[in-house]
Amino acid sequence: MHEPDQKLKTQGTAPSQLLAGLESSLLKGAQEIARRLGEAGHSALLAGGVVRDLLLSRPVSDVDIACSAPPQEVERLFEHTVAVGKQFGVVIVVLAPHQFEVTTFRRETAYLDGRHPSQVTFSDARDDALRRDFTVNALFADPFSGRVTDYVQGRRDLQAGIIRTVGDPCKRFEEDKLRILRAVRFAANLGFEIEAGTFRQVCAAATNLEQVSRERIRDELVKILTGPDASRGLGLLLESGILQVILPEAAAMQGVEQPPKFHPEGDVFVHTCLMFEKAGQISDPNLALGILLHDVGKPPTFTVKDRIRFDGHAELGAKMSDEVCRRLRLSNIQREEVVELVRHHLRFIHVRQMRESTLKRFLRLDNFEKHLELHRLDCLASHGDLSSYEYCREKLEELAAQPLKPKPLINGRDLIEMGLKPGPVFGKILSQLEDLQLEGVLKSRREALEWVRELTDPLNGLEV
Repeated sequence: MHEPDQKLKTQGTAPSQLLAGLESSLLKGAQEIARRLGEAGHSALLAGGVVRDLLLSRPVSDVDIACSAPPQEVERLFEHTVAVGKQFGVVIVVLAPHQFEVTTFRRETAYLDGRHPSQVTFSDARDDALRRDFTVNALFADPFSGRVTDYVQGRRDLQAGIIRTVGDPCKRFEEDKLRILRAVRFAANLGFEIEAGTFRQVCAAATNLEQVSRERIRDELVKILTGPDASRGLGLLLESGILQVILPEAAAMQGVEQPPKFHPEGDVFVHTCLMFEKAGQISDPNLALGILLHDVGKPPTFTVKDRIRFDGHAELGAKMSDEVCRRLRLSNIQREEVVELVRHHLRFIHVRQMRESTLKRFLRLDNFEKHLELHRLDCLASHGDLSSYEYCREKLEELAAQPLKPKPLINGRDLIEMGLKPGPVFGKILSQLEDLQLEGVLKSRREALEWVRELTDPLNGLEV
């Protein structure tokens, strides 16, 4: 088990101080919902993550409210609502510019599908707390006074920096198997330790994640990778056996040695975790996935010749990343971006030897800033040599006034008008023309046409 980086203190938080942590429009919206429900004879409390984050002085972007009103009553009281789960007592209330998830206090029976309760009975706040996943997520607070209601010793666990299930971890994880992964996510994102009994059950139940939809797995994984301590999150995923279940390709990186000259930091998994450490918190999910998968081709290409080598690992890694992204149900745009980050990550080694045209084509890759950032982190987490990174930065600055993809001097129609027959040779000619244009050899349409005429002169032996 990993010790938390710090124990976050919550004792003695004054009510007014607690609510001061909410952005004013969010607080006003929550209070308006509670006021209307109160006027109709119902109680309403801030619930779950918002209370946890306010107590930890963390930023809050959305507010959930738990109340005694049934969903039909919530819909009656508010003009703009969205019924996202009325059978479970969940209604979205829209008070521009925010949306609030308003949930009826409830008691739940068995989760026969491993995600949803088979029956919900509307109840009170105590029962609602007892059906939640972790103690730190089972707190309530009054939206006017800020007084915290704690039925499960959640504040104690917040102070101690502990993720603990509400009640029996076996039962909680059987109810919703995604909670196995969420335990790691909360521990990593909050810098907490997973309570020993809870962690034992995380390890024991890890294979049950095979029964969870890939979309839900993906969303939790991305939250870990874009959280404040993705490196620790990856370590917990591996230690618990979860990574071996949801992403065996990444788990396989553990223990794969690398040449010490270029990778003094250790094996491939250590290197990948160190990249996340060097990055700090990454906001872009595609970059985070690119970092995680950039060396995924190393385990199957590991060989020892004159030294340890991973010949062809970038290209194989791109294919493997494509399979992983499809399995995680990423959109086509996301998948293509992640795959390209993996495919091109080694090309920076050769930037100084590239022809001008090749370099310009490389620098104009879609999302090149992400390629560059991945390379920077790759270097910082290994040999530390940033010369190729700096070279690309200098070239980008030097070429800032030039279009890296200029308008072609001539096109296929021009070639046809010159009497050439369409075919594969067209692509070769136009590609060579672009090379010469990018390198400044050809600067005008006239020069380009003359070059083609000379190239296609029968005396030069080119068959068209």
